[in-house]
Amino acid sequence: MVFADLLEQVGSTGRFQVVHTTLLCLPILMMASQNILQNFVAAVPPHFCSAHTNLTASTRMSAAEKLQITVPIDANGSPEKCRRYESPQWHLLANNGSTDPEVWEDPEQAALRGCDDGWTYDERERSSSIISEWHLVCSLRPLKSMGQTVYMGGVLVGAGVFGALADRFGRRVLLTMSYLLMAVSGTCAAFSPSFSLFCLFRFMCGMALSGVVLNSFSLIVEWIPTRVRTVIGTGTGYCYTMGQLILALVAYFIRDWRWLTFAVSLPFYVAFLYSWWLLESSRWLVLKNKPEQAVENLRLVARYNGRQADGEKIDVEMVKSSMKKEMSGCKSSYTTLDLFRTPTMRKMTVCLCAVWFSTSFAYYGLSMDLQKFGVDIYLIQVIFGAADIPAKVIINITMSYCGRRLSQCGGLVLAGITILSNLLVPYDKQMLRTCLAVLGKGCLAASFNCCYLYSGELYPTILRQSGLGWVSMMARLGAMVAPLVLLLGEYVTWLPGLIYGLVPVLSGVAAFLLPETLNIPLPDTIQDVEDSKHWHNSLEQIVLDLAMCILGLMWGKLT
Repeated sequence: MVFADLLEQVGSTGRFQVVHTTLLCLPILMMASQNILQNFVAAVPPHFCSAHTNLTASTRMSAAEKLQITVPIDANGSPEKCRRYESPQWHLLANNGSTDPEVWEDPEQAALRGCDDGWTYDERERSSSIISEWHLVCSLRPLKSMGQTVYMGGVLVGAGVFGALADRFGRRVLLTMSYLLMAVSGTCAAFSPSFSLFCLFRFMCGMALSGVVLNSFSLIVEWIPTRVRTVIGTGTGYCYTMGQLILALVAYFIRDWRWLTFAVSLPFYVAFLYSWWLLESSRWLVLKNKPEQAVENLRLVARYNGRQADGEKIDVEMVKSSMKKEMSGCKSSYTTLDLFRTPTMRKMTVCLCAVWFSTSFAYYGLSMDLQKFGVDIYLIQVIFGAADIPAKVIINITMSYCGRRLSQCGGLVLAGITILSNLLVPYDKQMLRTCLAVLGKGCLAASFNCCYLYSGELYPTILRQSGLGWVSMMARLGAMVAPLVLLLGEYVTWLPGLIYGLVPVLSGVAAFLLPETLNIPLPDTIQDVEDSKHWHNSLEQIVLDLAMCILGLMWGKLT
């Protein structure tokens, strides 16, 4: 008997698994709200320099007239954002608002300077944002990208910290701590008095997000049988997709950035309260030499699934014998270095690092600057979120029929090709550019969906959290770099798109070097990974996998 048999004995797809998975997935609905919150709280409103201080309220002029004599017009016919006249240009009113260059570009009368008296913002779209709150415009404009980079830095640090701690102290306790940290940090970020404190608390939110995602996924996958992993993994991905749509809806009704930040943090207080009901992974408990608690949890699952009699038959000796091999191959403690000590683990980790980095890098490169598409930000957020739905349906089918490896590679390569294709589309064809971007993001969302399931199946139980934490760190490194690459567009407009497109195409090659895990039991120890016979990386095997994929899809259609 193996652990999978014990799980079947207590009910592997019963009421417990349904309730357990549902409770773990509910907070994931708000994960997207935290990741792409920047699109709304840092939306850049139309702005221009404030009027001169000598233009007091007693001056009988309309706001349009004050703007006319204060701010010059740029090449697009709009008020300049970062410069104003050194002194009011009264003659422009005398010339009936003429903006003839011969009149207002006289160097003696039209000398320009920065916005010494601050900025005026058009807040009709959103009542406030961190941009207008702390004037993150003009020379301070890079701080907008820095805010998101700091947040992703927190996600990176959290992936390393919570991943390693979860393998040592357990999934459930770290998950509970992550819920509380997310709720408290989000609340503090919402009412931060300064941009520095806002970044600090967003950094902590990022750490908490890693703890939530990694531990939720492991608790899900370690309590379900092999045959339903693909469906459950895809369903978890849909929770994230729905979260993007929820954020657009919430942001539409809550236009103030502080209350929006607070609103998306509130659900984690609820998750913290019910997380005490969740059960620790019995598989992990056995490998940590806690078989008594593992038996207790298995009996609770059996009772909840209506199989109490079967659960009572399970004892400590049965559990130990079912995982005797795995327990003998375990040492007292593991570190991140164990991901690289042996040849197969090292090769697997390096390839997964490339896959996760590129997926996250390109995904957030497309998702974090929605204003560039020239479409209403709420509409484009809904479109981007909705694009993930068919993409994840397709990746679910391909993972089931073609396997994880081809699905992972295909998603990355197709995403890169669509992003590169966008470079050839003229900027004025916004509809076509938006469609290509939506297609690319859908492919990257599908790749993300595959990443979590694929990596969870590749890493052994004893190092699953550490492995997921490490590759997640690489993903967050990609997410940190993504907004900084956008800054290159200030100098070469097409360079960010080229980088965002090439990276996923190149990493698709790394995905081919990974083994297939479709219908393969979860490995529990490093030795299980090293002894695996599923590392087929020859060109012939790749061609065979492709042929099997086509035949599988044809068979699926016929049946």
